[in-house]
Amino acid sequence: MPDNVKTIPSDKLQLLDFEVGGHCYGININKVVEIMMRRELAPIPNSPEEIEGVFMPRGELITVVDLHKVLNLEEDKNERGLFIICQFNGMETAFHVDKVNGIHTTAWSNIEHPPKMAVHSEDTIATGIVKSDGRVIIILDFERIIAELNEGKPLDLSGVEALQNLSVGYSEKHIVIVEDSDFLNRMIVGSFSDIGFKNISSFNNGKDAWEHLSKLKDGGDVSNQVAAIVTDIEMPQMDGLRLTALIKSDEQLKAIPVFIFSSMLNDNMREKAKAVGADGQFSKPQLGTLMQELVKILR
Repeated sequence: MPDNVKTIPSDKLQLLDFEVGGHCYGININKVVEIMMRRELAPIPNSPEEIEGVFMPRGELITVVDLHKVLNLEEDKNERGLFIICQFNGMETAFHVDKVNGIHTTAWSNIEHPPKMAVHSEDTIATGIVKSDGRVIIILDFERIIAELNEGKPLDLSGVEALQNLSVGYSEKHIVIVEDSDFLNRMIVGSFSDIGFKNISSFNNGKDAWEHLSKLKDGGDVSNQVAAIVTDIEMPQMDGLRLTALIKSDEQLKAIPVFIFSSMLNDNMREKAKAVGADGQFSKPQLGTLMQELVKILR
């Protein structure tokens, strides 16, 4: 790890700890807008069973997703129920849960990826697991939940068709993808492959990506080996901001373009990404825009 780490952000995460069907789950507090008591909803005809309905708490229409239906769990009849209103991917969505336990602060390094023996990685909607006071808190892949309810369209690939010819000559360029959602990771890698890139390495946390880059340094000029890095922010073991700061504070790596691709890019997060040296910031699901900028830089 480089000596110059003064700009590296704190390796801390605040999770909102909540329960559904007697089990503990978590979401990054930065995604939470508001928590309110459950209330009457207007049902939407012919909607998926996971969509409980809509309401207008502040004059803005918000869809409510019933996490009991998503997770195949029984609702706790002893609890009145709560709505956790979250904002990511440019929109607000409410999630119906049984109760909220509070905010749990932990280090990113304490978050583990779900073990392969416990789940089939392509099917899981968990991105991480953390232990707290003898309990296990499962961090859910909310982006995947919303994508699957939105006809399975998690990424906007507008403009990608025009890149087919532009990528000719760059197909051997090494692209590094860092995304903790196995679902989105596969889709991002597939999108780069579709326009001709053949040399792609993908990781589901910043720590493994950093170790990969560190090994490449032993082989010479890494900036000639790695053309660009695309990283999420919220990830187990090491988040994307810390990974970016490590790269940009390393003399051998700092010339490599790093693109942040996250559902958490509010004004505060954009300032943090800029402070650690990110070369570009793109909100999910705008992958097509990111890919156009990446190819433009490679040209």
